[in-house]
Amino acid sequence: MGARILIVDDAAFMRMMIKDILTKNGYEIVGEAENGRVAIEKYKELQPHLTTMDITMPEMDGITAVKEIRKIDPKANIIMCSAMGQQAMVIDAIQAGAKDFIVKPFQPDRVLEAVRKALS
Repeated sequence: MGARILIVDDAAFMRMMIKDILTKNGYEIVGEAENGRVAIEKYKELQPHLTTMDITMPEMDGITAVKEIRKIDPKANIIMCSAMGQQAMVIDAIQAGAKDFIVKPFQPDRVLEAVRKALS
C-alpha cells in the first residue's frame, strides 16, 4: 500500500500531472485542493502522509497554508511546487516547514525523488 497523498494546486492540469506520476508509482491520491484554504480543511479530514503544495494560488497561498497545516500537525510532510524557482520563495517555503521543493514543469524522476525523501 503506497503512501496517501494530498495534491494542492490551483491548476487542475497540474494536479492531474502530479496525480499521474504518483499513481503510476504506487502512491494513493486521497484528495485534491485548489487553494490553501481548501488544503487545510482536506488535510484535517484526510490526514495524508504527504502533501504537494503549489505556492501561488488564489484565496490563500501555499506558504501560508504550510504554516497553518504545521500548526495542526508539526510533523506534516509537505513538498512545495512552483513554476517560479526563485531563491527567496524556496527559502520561505523551507522556513515555513516544507521538506522539499519541486519546479514546474514537473520531471517525474525529480517528483518521485522528493516524495521518497520526504516520506523516509
